[in-house]
Amino acid sequence: MSDFTSLLQSFRAYLASHHEAVLARFLEGFDWQMAERALEPRGLPVVEYLSDIAVPTDDHDNTLLSALIRDAASLHWAQTYSTGDFGDAFLKRYGWVELFGTRGHFDSDVMAGGFLMLGPDIHYPDHHHVAEEIYIPLTDGSLWSKDGGPFVPRHAGEIIHHPSDISHAMQTRQETLVALYLWRGGPLAQKSTISGRNT
Repeated sequence: MSDFTSLLQSFRAYLASHHEAVLARFLEGFDWQMAERALEPRGLPVVEYLSDIAVPTDDHDNTLLSALIRDAASLHWAQTYSTGDFGDAFLKRYGWVELFGTRGHFDSDVMAGGFLMLGPDIHYPDHHHVAEEIYIPLTDGSLWSKDGGPFVPRHAGEIIHHPSDISHAMQTRQETLVALYLWRGGPLAQKSTISGRNT
């Protein structure tokens, strides 16, 4: 079994460096002592974009991104959607890895957390799910929309909160998006509902 304890510790430390009330409430009472689950490494085309990301070595906030890049090839990357949902071009530039949760490298049935990746020039359309969600981009350059609002730039380190069943969408331009995510308060393995689609 691969040991991702260091990555989990970096994940937890990164969250602890943020002091926003919405994040503190989200994490309140969560038990970080989780059993590690044996998962086979699984790569995806989008993971190759990590090699193009320049991580400043003098920035403490980039410790987590560096840890992800270090361990990426050993992680079990996955996709929720199929070619029939968004087409092959989307799938080549989309993927996520669950570090902990019901399917993750660490076992939790209370909260899921991990990383989302979107390659350049991707539109991830409006979608929603029962679980409450927090995103924190680890890279700059992405645009985010919530509850049908306009797309606005979000920067690395910003807290993006999506309450239960709130529609949200993302767009990338030239830069790859790497974002930390947290889910709780709903089915942790639910496939998102895409607006106007029965998925």
